[in-house]
Parts: sequence; structure tokens; C-alpha cells
Amino acid sequence: MLTQEEQDFLKYWAQQRLRKKKTLKQFSIGLPMGVMIVLALFINLLVGWHKKAAVVMQSHGSVIITVLVAAVGIVVFMTIFSRYHQWDMYEQRYQELLQKQAPPGEPLPPTPAS
Repeated sequence: MLTQEEQDFLKYWAQQRLRKKKTLKQFSIGLPMGVMIVLALFINLLVGWHKKAAVVMQSHGSVIITVLVAAVGIVVFMTIFSRYHQWDMYEQRYQELLQKQAPPGEPLPPTPAS
């Protein structure tokens, strides 16, 4: 037997699952986390606690460009990864609740193709 919260989640995710997989709004989930990691890396570089790294940063201009490209890559990766991870977690919970809801021996209700 499902609790009211589980039934509410089943209704919500049945309606939202395909829309949530496609929307760009979901990118806002991982964006703050990616930016925080990049900010921590930049603070680490600017403080100069590793003297040799600070010397290399000051002497080679191409290293700065490489660090900026890597920072953008980190933010993009974290944003996309967290979006898909959250969607997969909700989808897994949805599928588990569908199996829990169906009586033994009965086939699961069909789900729209994703």
C-alpha cells in the first residue's frame, strides 16, 4: 500500500517526467554548485599558497586561458551532470513506486517512452 506522499509523487512525476527531462530550467540546479567549485579553485590560485604554481601563472599567459576554459568546462559539466542525476533519481523512485503499487503477477502500467 502506498502512502499519500508516494501517491502524490506518482501523480506529479507521471505528468512532469518528460517535460522535466527536456527543459532548460533544470540547468539551474547544478549551476550554483559548479560556480562554487570554480570560485574555490580561483581563490586557491589567487591566495598563492603554492608558490611554484603562482610563478607559473604569472610567467605564462596561456595558462590563464587554459584555467578559464577549464573553469567553464567544470561549470558546464556540473550543471548538466546534476540535472541528469536528479532526473534519474526521480525516475528510479517513480519506477520503484509503480512496482510497489502493482499487485504481484500483474503487469506494470505502461509508461510513455522517454
